[in-house]
Amino acid sequence: MTVFRLGWSEVRRNLSGTLPRLAMIALAVIPSLYAGLYLFANFDPYGHLDKVPAAVVVQDEGTDVAVGTDTSKTEHHNYGEEVADELTKGGGFDWVRTTQDDAERGVRSGRFDAALVLGPTFSADLASPATSDPRQASLVLVTNDANNYLARTIADTIVGQVRDTLAQKVGTQAADTFLQGFASIHTNLADAVTGADKLASGATKLEKGAASLDSGAGTLATGASDAADGAQQVSDGAASAHAGATQLAAGASTLSDGASQLAAQTPALASGAKQVASGASDLSDGAGTLAGGLDTLRSKTADLPAQTTKLADGAQRVADGNAQLAAAADQLQDAADSAVAGLDDTRATISAQLDDLVDQGVLTRAQADDVLARLDDAGQAVRDGVGDLDTQVGKVDQLATGAKQVADGASTLASSTPALTQGISKAASGADDLATGATTLSMGASKLATGAQAASDGATRLADGAQQLDTGAATLASGTSTLADGASSLATGTRKVADGADDLASGAHTLHTGTGSLVTGSQQLADGLRQGLGQVPNLDDDQREATASTIANPVQVVSQQLSKAGSYGAGLAPFFLSLAAWIGAYVTFLIVKPLSKRALAAGRGALRTALGGLFTPALLAVVQVVVMLSVTALAVGVHVEHVLLTGLFLTLVAITFAAILQTLNVYLGAAGQFLGLVLMLTQLVTAGGTFPWQTIPEPLRTFHRFLPMSYSVEGLRQLLFGGNMGTVWRDVAVILGFLVVAVGLTTWAARRQRVWRALQLEPELVL
Repeated sequence: MTVFRLGWSEVRRNLSGTLPRLAMIALAVIPSLYAGLYLFANFDPYGHLDKVPAAVVVQDEGTDVAVGTDTSKTEHHNYGEEVADELTKGGGFDWVRTTQDDAERGVRSGRFDAALVLGPTFSADLASPATSDPRQASLVLVTNDANNYLARTIADTIVGQVRDTLAQKVGTQAADTFLQGFASIHTNLADAVTGADKLASGATKLEKGAASLDSGAGTLATGASDAADGAQQVSDGAASAHAGATQLAAGASTLSDGASQLAAQTPALASGAKQVASGASDLSDGAGTLAGGLDTLRSKTADLPAQTTKLADGAQRVADGNAQLAAAADQLQDAADSAVAGLDDTRATISAQLDDLVDQGVLTRAQADDVLARLDDAGQAVRDGVGDLDTQVGKVDQLATGAKQVADGASTLASSTPALTQGISKAASGADDLATGATTLSMGASKLATGAQAASDGATRLADGAQQLDTGAATLASGTSTLADGASSLATGTRKVADGADDLASGAHTLHTGTGSLVTGSQQLADGLRQGLGQVPNLDDDQREATASTIANPVQVVSQQLSKAGSYGAGLAPFFLSLAAWIGAYVTFLIVKPLSKRALAAGRGALRTALGGLFTPALLAVVQVVVMLSVTALAVGVHVEHVLLTGLFLTLVAITFAAILQTLNVYLGAAGQFLGLVLMLTQLVTAGGTFPWQTIPEPLRTFHRFLPMSYSVEGLRQLLFGGNMGTVWRDVAVILGFLVVAVGLTTWAARRQRVWRALQLEPELVL
């Protein structure tokens, strides 16, 4: 007898009669009822959370929130009311607004599965990060696991979503305010950069002016030194002229006295003709010498008026130049003082801006102090340079005063020199007349006796000429004295001018060096501020909003589902279909015998007997699978990616389960049926149908690897949801292995049971 004929005979035997037929129909439907009802009940529980009652309590008093960076403008916000409105409009549960006491009573009694309480300071706490006293806002979730544990878990998830939404919203507002502050800082820092550039430009101009002043002061010092040397030479020459004029005045005085005496003694001329002739000869020689000396003096002093006039003009030009220099220095001093005054204002502005940057965390206090230190060094260099400039300006003013005195002295000398030269000229003329007269006297001495009257007249003229000579010599001596005093004052004044010019040149050089440091420092300040400006973000409105949104929610979860179940119930389908297949096989052997006693008694082959006993459960398994898949896909609505392969795989699983239960029943009888129930319960917790199998504890985790339902659940997941087919073929191989082993063991048992034993005739336990 073939396996098919043997199996079909068992089918006809099990269908003989109404009740057996109804039993077979029940066996075909039971797995579908189990799987279908369970999947239908749990198909989409999250889609019906709006039927779960929950309470929301709003005690929030609201708060005033600044608009942007302008703290003077505020808006009143009540975030608690906003949260409650969003929840009641569509927040997962069936949210009901109530009081805190009513909410707590409702959670205790089961009227509410959860309650959310928003306290009085909820809005104020949310807005506190923008103040100096930041606080966390609290959402109080009241639950009661005695009502439903999963309701508490779902409520935690919903409140967590509310918290994340609030955190993103408040974080976006805070980040937007923060970025607006950066925009203000950028604007103010740009103004500071402009001011620093102007300071650097002004310092550069100041350095150029100081360089010109340094060069001009050096030239002035050289010219003043040369003028001092020339004035000293003039002073020495005037002293020599004064000494000669003094000697001339003394000689002229003596001559005048002699001429007067001569005129008085003219009546006795005749008696002393010889003496007169001798004296006239001496007089002629002396007069010639005097005339030669006076001519020499007149020749030497002929250019003196022009020279003193040039000296006066030069001194006046020096005085005018010094006056202009003093005026320019005063203007430079005023500009420098204004620059110093502006430095204090600029430093105060920059210091305030740096404090804002430190408060907002852009710069550290050390970086801000370093910038201020560099600014103070540059400012001190400016102040030192301006102080040196003030000193040198005072010296320039002294120089201008001294130059004015020199110009006045030179002018006095120039006005006195013509009188001196006129006196010298008159003295020279008188000396010439004296020489002529002396010569005439000498020549006419022999005629003195006959020309006494002429001698008397000549003596009178001599007395007059001598008086004039005396007067001219005295004038000459007085003029040369004035000339000597003026030349000495000129020499002293020009020496002071030279000393002042040297001091001015030294101060101008120091000023030039200081302004160089000022230019370097101001340029470093401008570069540092410009570098800082480049590091401060300057975003437009769209960029600021996008950046604030990204800061508040920096991470976006992108879900990439390689395979998709579609719903909670569909996700559980592999587990419950496998469990239903085991239940179907289990209840089958409550009615169907695992081995045909007639085949055993007839001595049929052990393998044919084992397969013949498996034929009816396998046929029922095919029917159960067809009904289960039809109910799951058509009635419940679970999407099946690979319909045919899923049916074939589930059929293999159901037949394998039937073979395992057949083996247990063949070897252990009623105890085998009980062990099949125990195996179902064990696989219920080890198959990983709900939570990942890795989460179960030992030794259950080890059982997962050695029980067939683990591979059934895994293979059905791949086929139902469109997963990895390689995993399916591996699971098929493992399940086929279970099937072969079960059939082999049943075959061995069938071989042994062809010999009847007392235990077979009278079992210890019957179900």
